[in-house]
Amino acid sequence: MNIDEARDFVRRHHHTVLATSRSDGRPQMSPIDCGVDDAGAVIFSSRETAIKVKNLRRDPRASLCVLSDEFYGSWIQIDGRAAIVSLPEAMDGLVDYYRRLAGEHPDWDDYRRAMENERRVLVRVEIERAGPDRAG
Repeated sequence: MNIDEARDFVRRHHHTVLATSRSDGRPQMSPIDCGVDDAGAVIFSSRETAIKVKNLRRDPRASLCVLSDEFYGSWIQIDGRAAIVSLPEAMDGLVDYYRRLAGEHPDWDDYRRAMENERRVLVRVEIERAGPDRAG
């Protein structure tokens, strides 16, 4: 699977399991929703204090298993390197992320306050590899 095909899949399917590396090398997995930004990076939101964010700050390698709505349906794995954008720089990206996944918010001022109160970050994963290329 080429990277553009992976991006198209993520634009249609948002349910994802993110794997990061704990300090002892074991995986730490988190369910997330993700999308794709205009630059082609996979994006998601998290809290500054989340373990996944701490793991990615220490080791930016990330793997994502993106699932279709049917659990046994199509899926892909994406591997890449993550960059974390913190507030206040993250705010425009967080608004963009929301719009891509959910459309317009009924109160953008309230949304922005919530992002600040929750200490949200935007995580951008540059895709290095995607697959599978074959089944079975």
